Amino acid sequence: ALLKMHQGNQYRVVGEFGAGMITGLLPYSRAKSAVGMSQAIEPVKVLAIGREKFPEMILTQEELTTVLVHLMSSRIREFTKNQQQSDKMMALGKLSAGLAHELNNPSAAIVRSAQMLSAHLKQSPDIFMQAVKVQMTDEQIKAVNEVLAGQLAKGVQSYSLMVKSQKEDEVIDWLDDHDIEDSDMIAENLVEFGFGPDELDRIANEVEQKYLSGMLAWINQNLVTERLVDEIQEASSRINKLVSSVKSYTHMDQAPEKKPTDIHLGIENTLTMLAHKIKKGNIQVHLNFDPHLTKPPVFPSEMNQVWTNIIDNAIDAMEDSDRKELTITTTQNSQSINVVISDTGSGIPEEVQDKIFDPFFTTKEIGKGTGMGMEVVHRIVTTQHNGSVSFRTEPGYTEFTVCFPLN
Repeated sequence: ALLKMHQGNQYRVVGEFGAGMITGLLPYSRAKSAVGMSQAIEPVKVLAIGREKFPEMILTQEELTTVLVHLMSSRIREFTKNQQQSDKMMALGKLSAGLAHELNNPSAAIVRSAQMLSAHLKQSPDIFMQAVKVQMTDEQIKAVNEVLAGQLAKGVQSYSLMVKSQKEDEVIDWLDDHDIEDSDMIAENLVEFGFGPDELDRIANEVEQKYLSGMLAWINQNLVTERLVDEIQEASSRINKLVSSVKSYTHMDQAPEKKPTDIHLGIENTLTMLAHKIKKGNIQVHLNFDPHLTKPPVFPSEMNQVWTNIIDNAIDAMEDSDRKELTITTTQNSQSINVVISDTGSGIPEEVQDKIFDPFFTTKEIGKGTGMGMEVVHRIVTTQHNGSVSFRTEPGYTEFTVCFPLN
């Protein structure tokens, strides 16, 4: 027989029972109703003992009662362990998918920029031949170098599409007026680094017309190299930041013990882990952090699980909302720290509000939740940190408040 549990609008198989196995309600169980159903998959004979027989059985059949209670305890431990493992794997899958996406973008940018840089550097010998033919005095070289160094120091400029197009037209006109080769190709790079007619005039004043095309080709070579190196550096920094966030999020290199912890850093690392899901959902994030927040003694990795579960649920709740805003606020008083996480999602239905922190309860479909997330939140906050977690909700708004003592 298969044991199935109701989840969302579906049933999922959580166990299988063969000949000689015992299931159902057992003595001393606190269950009020069945949490699942059994389905026979082949002909089966069942010996059923009604619940009304339990008091007599406990009094007269001590050995049988002991066996059944032991069976119940073992079953609960095994079932809970499996569900927790399932929940961890599901959470890991979500984080891994998001991280893979976040890492893919900068890594692809590095590969693309490196390929372009390699192809670009192959043109260096031709550009070098043009540059060495230029005849200039030391003063002229210094003047041109000052213009180039000044624009490189400013870096790539950020223009709107309309402004950039207008500036490129101005530079192309200047280049064409001065008979510069490949004006269309080099205009974009010149504009990106802030070159305009004024800067180009300063260069033209120092270089003879017959050498101007070669000099601008050499300048363009430097600009393209600088831009590609900057792109590689920026993409590498993004990867390094993501890896650092993963390490900080998991605290994999630290002993599992309470220590003064920056709550804000844990929340920010969690948002980094869920960045792909936030971007995909087009969610606005507002952080109202108390800049003077004390570092309370907590288990850092466990608290990150708390933020992950609450924020992940908030993101899911806003899936069909017109307005998608996630707000996280931290405050402190003389005795405790409060973290309020609110969303503009659908709200929690009234009929399930008293079950939110129950083990295995979920309103999500199979494959989207095991029902262990909020139970884990409650257990970590209340049992491990002597704190509290509460919520208030209405259609279009839900907020969870995590409160834990400073001492």
